[in-house]
Amino acid sequence: MENSLQHIKLNNHQLISGKTLDINLSYQIFGAELFSAPIILVNHALTGNSNVSGENGWWKSLIGENKTINTTKFTILCFNIPGNGFDGDLIKNYQDFTTRDIAQIFLSGLNHLNIEKLFALIGGSVGGSIAWEMLVLNNNLAENFIPIASDFKTSDWLFSQCLVQKFLLESTEKPLQKARIHAMLCYRTPESLNTRFNNEFDDEKEILKSHDWLNFHGKKLNERFSLNAYRLMNHLLMNIKVDEEKLKNIKANIHLIAVDSDLFFSAFEIQKCFKNLIKTKENTFYHEIKSIHGHDAFLMEYEQLNHLLNNIFNDN
Repeated sequence: MENSLQHIKLNNHQLISGKTLDINLSYQIFGAELFSAPIILVNHALTGNSNVSGENGWWKSLIGENKTINTTKFTILCFNIPGNGFDGDLIKNYQDFTTRDIAQIFLSGLNHLNIEKLFALIGGSVGGSIAWEMLVLNNNLAENFIPIASDFKTSDWLFSQCLVQKFLLESTEKPLQKARIHAMLCYRTPESLNTRFNNEFDDEKEILKSHDWLNFHGKKLNERFSLNAYRLMNHLLMNIKVDEEKLKNIKANIHLIAVDSDLFFSAFEIQKCFKNLIKTKENTFYHEIKSIHGHDAFLMEYEQLNHLLNNIFNDN
């Protein structure tokens, strides 16, 4: 059952920039009543939101009754990144925010809810990057940390793709649609598109089926997401700067999950993170999803993802 959107008011919250704002932090809770079961915090990805489970949950294949993350055994919490628009609020001066700011806001939210310890902190894409920041700020926050298709830094490649996104988002004609069409080519791979569409032409629409698919995704996002929210999320992706030296202080068991064909958060970068961490932190593990679909595989390859997560979430 989907739980209603709830709100925390963080008055006079100071950003890293020094600016002070009143923050409306919205969230949803699924599963067991708070403090009656181990707590899992899920950090959503770029166009995601707090609705992670239930009929319309974007991770309902993973989180739900008798699913791998079982809502009868765990309490699932998910905050909305302020400004993502899911709660109706947008942030005008999105440039004031970094992933560390969002991490601090989430930590303040946990403090407001009197949550001192998480069984697990899990995040996909930019959600995982925010989670890295949270654990550097609070080394003892979680027993288990699972960043999926994510990294603790913005690589040169990721920055470059986000720079193209920024240029498209600043255009005057259909900026969100244009940015989304480009983004889909970052989230998928040549093999994924070529295998799916095979140069097929839609005679009725007089357009390549792959072109029609891209148009569909641009139009669909434009209907449910705001330009301002997209600019904020892209800005966050461009400014992930966790201090690598501080990663070894994290107490949690770290399960890095990469996608072998990821063109956004490359598997080889996540492997580098693992190789550096394992030198001083034995409870670090590397897992890899095999897929032709690229970054989006963490939202598609549920059989593999369920298998990888089963050992973590079903020993309790």
